[in-house]
Amino acid sequence: MKPFLLGSRQTRISSYPLDPNFKSRGFGLVNKFTASMGADQLTARVPHVLTVAGSDSGGGAGIQADLKACGARGVYCSTVITALTAQNTAGVQVKTGMLPSIGIIKVLLRNLKEYPVQAFVVDPVLVSTSGDILAGPSVLDCFREELFPVADIITPNIKEASTLLGGMEVKTISDMRSAAKLIHAMGPRNVLIKGGDLPASMDAIDILFDGNEFFEFHSERIHTQNTHGTGCTMASCIAAELAKGSSMLPAVKVAKHFVEAALHYSKDMTIGKGSQGPFDHFMKLKISSQPIPFDPNQLFLYAVTDSRMNKKWGRSMTDAVKEAIEGGATIIQLREKESETKDFVEAAYKCLEICHEFGVPLLINDRVDVALACNADGVHVGQSDMPARVARSLLGPDKIIGVSCKTPEQALQAWADGADYIGCGGVYPTMTKANNITVGLDGLKNVCSASKLPVVAIGGISHANTCSVMEIGCSNLKGVAVVSALFDQECVMSETRNLHSELRKHICRG
Repeated sequence: MKPFLLGSRQTRISSYPLDPNFKSRGFGLVNKFTASMGADQLTARVPHVLTVAGSDSGGGAGIQADLKACGARGVYCSTVITALTAQNTAGVQVKTGMLPSIGIIKVLLRNLKEYPVQAFVVDPVLVSTSGDILAGPSVLDCFREELFPVADIITPNIKEASTLLGGMEVKTISDMRSAAKLIHAMGPRNVLIKGGDLPASMDAIDILFDGNEFFEFHSERIHTQNTHGTGCTMASCIAAELAKGSSMLPAVKVAKHFVEAALHYSKDMTIGKGSQGPFDHFMKLKISSQPIPFDPNQLFLYAVTDSRMNKKWGRSMTDAVKEAIEGGATIIQLREKESETKDFVEAAYKCLEICHEFGVPLLINDRVDVALACNADGVHVGQSDMPARVARSLLGPDKIIGVSCKTPEQALQAWADGADYIGCGGVYPTMTKANNITVGLDGLKNVCSASKLPVVAIGGISHANTCSVMEIGCSNLKGVAVVSALFDQECVMSETRNLHSELRKHICRG
């Protein structure tokens, strides 16, 4: 079968072979093709989105935005065009429907029944970003009565949410929550209300409601007129992430980060003479090498270097990193408090080469400037450092961001600010940080229980207490971060190997 997406301006469906997902804002499908290669039948599974949507002759929204967004997220995209428009940066001059008739929606629904999908995303575009009306009352009724009940997520902005609810005012976060709940009652499993046009808000805030819990996504409000196609891009990114195997919450999170980064990168770009321009989906192509994607399992054995310990044992930073990786470290953080910035950047470049040779992510402690300079895979920041949301706006959607947390409240804030994981501690007393307050095993468990993010434990952890830490009974505790037990030792590689073995034993017992 072929994959497709579905929606009001565009609809997209994300799917896997024989098990597709579906997304909607025009129409579209996502699938994974299996390609046979040679006599050995070597297969390559490629995430695939088929978008069924309207064409934007200006290239900023519609199917054109879908193609660019999916390409930027590493997903193959096919197209079915349901409508043609004549438009530019000044707005839509001519259109022949986006989902131009109930008949097209009926055809889509019949195909959905014939080819059940794993996930169906509906982006009910009723009004374009430039204010043009894109769907009539009869199409709107069909959305409510027939599309929404089979959707896994719908993604209206606040104007569209208001229209869907008969003109209800949506002007505050409280209004957005109420709207999400009311629209959820129409049948979709998840509702994402996009608050980019929310009045009097310093941030761009989106609200996701899954029927039980509300999730707020905050990002910097980018002051630019290059916002044409933001809704299409958001929906396409969600579909692309679903096609790659993501669950809904992480897919929305990645899409939010991607749109923010693209807007920020393109804020001063000039295309056309109208009041609303497009933005650059392919800012990643300007970066010489791509970061290693985040996987919570990378937190398993998290090695944090220490310049003073390296100096004590006569090791360079690169030697310490290589030995830790060869011993089984799954992620490396460079913590450097004494070197000049120039020297730190040069050493970080060399460490990045070593890490990527082994497929291990490299993070920089605190120094976002150094992470940018060496194109590291991400940063780890503390409570007194640059906020995670600011780091995210600087580093972009694909970098890894970790935040140190001691309380459940800090953990929830880290999630809201767009962090990928949290480091909780110190669990035990440690000599690497002066006056560091310990949280103990009970504090670690409380933070893990509250956190929506994966957690790595840090602080005073060694071979002797690793198992006690990992046995607190929290599934989102993914590993331990270690400093002295690895780097304040004669042989980093053997100490890392021994600790890795202890962690593996814990997994086997579990």
